[in-house]
Amino acid sequence: MAPPNQLCLVLVILLSVFLLFSLSTSAIIPKANVSLSIPSSQLVENLCNGKAIQNRRFCLKALSTPKVIAAMYTTQLGTLSMKLGAANAKATLNVYNEIIKKPCSPQSLKALNCCVEAYKYAILSFEMVSSEFVEDPQTANYNVAVIGPEIANCVKELINAKVQAPRLIAGNRFIKYYVSMGYEITSTLELENPNEY
Repeated sequence: MAPPNQLCLVLVILLSVFLLFSLSTSAIIPKANVSLSIPSSQLVENLCNGKAIQNRRFCLKALSTPKVIAAMYTTQLGTLSMKLGAANAKATLNVYNEIIKKPCSPQSLKALNCCVEAYKYAILSFEMVSSEFVEDPQTANYNVAVIGPEIANCVKELINAKVQAPRLIAGNRFIKYYVSMGYEITSTLELENPNEY
């Protein structure tokens, strides 16, 4: 058994090491009473829990990329999510273009062409919105909102022409989800900065 003096010495050394490490880390943590930005995962959670979001699971999954998770501000999250919306619209447009190449009825061709135009418009709108979040969220809100009716018209035309294509149905549904994300982000920006808009 160790003599009491050695035990005291070991305890003093351990206590000193503990205090040394605890003091050095407290210097790194800011003590100022300043609001820090919300962690990126919290930004995504807040967005996907918003009132305008039509499908929370889709929102969380779509916004689970490392680049989106790293977003520190609502404007960054909005820009990245609208770029994802544009990429999704481009992928769906490619499916429409593939289907148009196959033989189909004149009514189906008319519906498909209507959708091609709607998706071209959606791509341009998503791209514009992604650059408008910082400068003009109200314009971004409008440009997101006008995508919805274009896609709704596309869906109506497909139904009337009895076009059955699961990939198109999924693409149309996903675009609606991205529109809801854009609307939720612009609404959030207006709430965060009410005097600016």
